[in-house]
Amino acid sequence: MLLVGFATFGSIGFSQSLTALLWMAIILCSLIGIIRREPVFDSTLNHWDEAAAYGALLALAIIFNSIAAA
Repeated sequence: MLLVGFATFGSIGFSQSLTALLWMAIILCSLIGIIRREPVFDSTLNHWDEAAAYGALLALAIIFNSIAAA
């Protein structure tokens, strides 16, 4: 919800702001996962799972952007 709130007030538009914020969240979660040396396929949730979830949200945002542009 925090990313949606920041994207709402973005100067480049909601959809572009949201996709940029989701990319930054994916990169940040991946870097934290690398720094903490978390296993990718672990039995507990970690930063890699969070990065995958943000990636799925990014894919949905891109699909909705292409539908809205058509």
